[in-house]
Amino acid sequence: MLRKPGVTETLARHIVAMRWDDVPQQVRHQAKRSLINFLAVTLAGCRSRPIEIARRSLAEFSGGRPVALIGHAERIDALSAAFLNAAAANVDDFCDTHTATVIHPTAPVAGALFSYAGLRQVSGSELLLGLVLGNEVQARIGLAMSPSHYNRGWHITSTCGVFGAAAACGKLAGLDERQMVWALGIAATQSAGLCECLGTPAKSVSVGNAARNGLWSALLAEKGYDGPAEPLAGVQGFYHALVEQADFSCITDGWGEGWAIMATCYKPYPCGFVIHPVLDCVLDWRRDHPKAEVVRVVVRGNPLLSVRADRPNISTGREAQVSVQHAVAAALLRGQARLDQFTDACVRDPQVSNLRNKVEVVRDEHFSTVAAAVEITTVDGKNFKLEQPAARGSDANPLSDHDLEEKLRAAASGWNPHYDATPLIDAIWNVEASADVSGLAAMMSDMTCG
Repeated sequence: MLRKPGVTETLARHIVAMRWDDVPQQVRHQAKRSLINFLAVTLAGCRSRPIEIARRSLAEFSGGRPVALIGHAERIDALSAAFLNAAAANVDDFCDTHTATVIHPTAPVAGALFSYAGLRQVSGSELLLGLVLGNEVQARIGLAMSPSHYNRGWHITSTCGVFGAAAACGKLAGLDERQMVWALGIAATQSAGLCECLGTPAKSVSVGNAARNGLWSALLAEKGYDGPAEPLAGVQGFYHALVEQADFSCITDGWGEGWAIMATCYKPYPCGFVIHPVLDCVLDWRRDHPKAEVVRVVVRGNPLLSVRADRPNISTGREAQVSVQHAVAAALLRGQARLDQFTDACVRDPQVSNLRNKVEVVRDEHFSTVAAAVEITTVDGKNFKLEQPAARGSDANPLSDHDLEEKLRAAASGWNPHYDATPLIDAIWNVEASADVSGLAAMMSDMTCG
């Protein structure tokens, strides 16, 4: 009698069997879009105070073969580079989102892959395959327990991102099925991250660890460091520990029929994605009414908007990134929703603080996580009703390739107004032709140089 393979074994078999030729052209293009967005948000966050603190701390323990670190001339060990690149991509809440799971997919996977490419030669097609696979694995693992897992307070980007990083790096390392199960098992025992940390720099520690630990999981498995046969669905495995009930069919069924990376949303604003449809409404209205004085705002959105972003009483720019009240107030008063609107200084602005207290949030299950309605009342008693069915940047209303290029240019110019990002952008669009992608990180090693 043939033995029925377990959930983890079946997943490992799919990962090992996947080939570059299996990936459709539109999926390849989407992977490049994710790379452009990743590099943009990593450059935007790589020299923020939290990341600088982490870099100096890790440098005290770093040894072995150093690899390039995005946005810095200094080099560091590969595990630390994976942590720092992923944490930098996540720290400003500017990274991409997989709508169905609310996973920020590229930070942990690409953070690990760029570090791996500093250790061993990786071609452009291998990099893209790893990115596509990592997205697929973490999304499927997340879908099997959504939304319960996230609602319980687990930071799903981190808890699932470690599997994406392990699968991606394990694929590039050429792990066989048994080793891939080991890599997923080693990743499972390092899966962690709490939503309680949202609004503080601590939330990016678990995202950085997802990249670091995923890379390490693959490297350990490659050397024969083994693990359990069923880390995902075992009696005391990942799912039984972290969720009441899991749908294992989400992990293994329909492999290759659809691609999780195609559901990626790219943020035009540096804040929680559930806030984005609200900002779309507010910014459009402000452009048409630049001098109107607002006395009340009512926001209606998916319950997740309230759970994650109903925070009128904040004191820092990090908290502002998950406060719909602040996002609305700053957008109405400044007419923008950029990094400057999510700083400590903007939070302390008396006008912004006063308007935050006039924003009410109402839960409405009829709205998806990328939709919202806003009612604005002005001092003359007029009411304006606005609605956004699909936020800009969502998979239903995507940013264009040009939009993503401009996001990268803006991030680069933040460090050096004279830096020409065109060669980097061209290199990403043509990355399939590259025999060695380590040069991509090197192109961004020090943005203070012209």
